[in-house]
Amino acid sequence: MRYFIRFSYDGSKYNGYQKQPRMKTVQSELERALKSINANKAVSVSASGRTDAGVHAYSQCAHFDISTNITPEKLKNALNSLLPDDIYVKEVKEVSDNFHARFDVKAKEYIYKINMGTYNPIEKDYVYQYNKKLDIPEMERALKYLEGTHDFRSFVKIDEEKDDYTRTIIQTSLIRDVKNVNQITISILGTGFMRYMVRNIVGFLIEIGEGKYKSEDVIEILKLKDRTKAGMCAPACGLYLKDVYY
Repeated sequence: MRYFIRFSYDGSKYNGYQKQPRMKTVQSELERALKSINANKAVSVSASGRTDAGVHAYSQCAHFDISTNITPEKLKNALNSLLPDDIYVKEVKEVSDNFHARFDVKAKEYIYKINMGTYNPIEKDYVYQYNKKLDIPEMERALKYLEGTHDFRSFVKIDEEKDDYTRTIIQTSLIRDVKNVNQITISILGTGFMRYMVRNIVGFLIEIGEGKYKSEDVIEILKLKDRTKAGMCAPACGLYLKDVYY
């Protein structure tokens, strides 16, 4: 039987989502719990995509096959009883055998949180402590230039080799927290993302906010297709996978 799960996690104590030898990862914790549920038979979990070390998820999705006969509700409860308390399964449902959590994705939304105010040690693993003012209107204008279909080679991991760097950004926004005007959240909804793409975009937006670039420089950077021209990579701590759409 194939099951779909939607789950959240605090990525601050994990070496990313994807399973790695001798490393603590979200995938390894899920597969360990599922093995126990599946009569000690190994279970392979396929997610919508991976997140890097320190990145969080409000709503990550995955699928897996198990032979144990169990209802979705009981499976959800069993998983949450076996998983560490920084991973939580929010939804479980049965899906067809041809469903794939990665290949069937229609869109994903990432958000990135930045603190422009006083350093906050309590939030250091969850909000990027930039601790300086940024030019918000200029950053908002830059975000709009990113919307649409572009070659995002300038914003991927520098040694990332892809056959196609073209992705579509459906919608962007920059939101100021009404309770804390010094905290901003950048939202990017797109059909797909490459490794470090969102963090590299945010890093460039920060440099625009610092006045090192103008908003319209995004157009030229996209044309250059050169990662070395696009500035810093924002730290992992402020990044969240907010949602996955099918």
